Amino acid sequence: MSAGKSAGMIRARQAIEWRDLGAPLAVFIATLALWEGLVRWENVPSYILPAPSVILATLVQDRELLFSSLLVTLGVTFEAFVIAAICGVALALLIAQSKWLERALLPFAITLQVTPIIAIAPLLLIYLQPGNAVLVCAFLVAFFPILSNTSLGLASVDFGLRDLFDLYHASPWQKLVYLRLPSALPQFLAGLRIGGGLALIGAIVAELAAGASGQGTGLAYRIVEAGFRLDIPRMFAALALISLSGLAIYGALAALSHYLLRGWHESARAQEE
Repeated sequence: MSAGKSAGMIRARQAIEWRDLGAPLAVFIATLALWEGLVRWENVPSYILPAPSVILATLVQDRELLFSSLLVTLGVTFEAFVIAAICGVALALLIAQSKWLERALLPFAITLQVTPIIAIAPLLLIYLQPGNAVLVCAFLVAFFPILSNTSLGLASVDFGLRDLFDLYHASPWQKLVYLRLPSALPQFLAGLRIGGGLALIGAIVAELAAGASGQGTGLAYRIVEAGFRLDIPRMFAALALISLSGLAIYGALAALSHYLLRGWHESARAQEE
């Protein structure tokens, strides 16, 4: 009975997974088909709104140029994301140790976050090389969500567990390793999911500013270049690559979060039920 019940649960879970995957895929395919049909029915020129088939053909035709630019953008995004994660966690640990440090440092982090990156990018292009300016912009955008989520996780420790550690005279190091860091892990992973997408957005915004000044080799620069040439299909092809890259980044980080939390945290276990 237990084996049959387990097999039934596995089949039900697989059916849910296929349903969760198939529903958005079906909507996406239907949207593309509707887009293609409307463009062909109304005879809309490609320089106004290209059909999905034209965008796909452009991706194939310009694949060397577009994918080489995509690698440049993703390289900067990944580098900025890693630096933001390291710096965000390090600063969150410092803030967690002292309220004075929190009062002294957090306002500067908030100031960087609320300042529009589109206003910072032209200034950074003046003082830095284009590649470094793009990296700094992507870092600034991704840094604060990781910092704020990790700080919140370190502060959100169950009082009962904290009292239990105090009862057994745990050292500050033991409290950090065995209590505060595990408690902060879900919030930290949520910050990573947010920061990963924002790192890509920051890189694209900085590349747009660099492209407008005639500098850069990333994917956003190709969008600016195609806009000057009125090559609308190439613009849409580049936008498609950016969207797919963002989905891939979020999906990879969501999978990492599920893998690390599935054995013990409620958010991951609820998704499996």
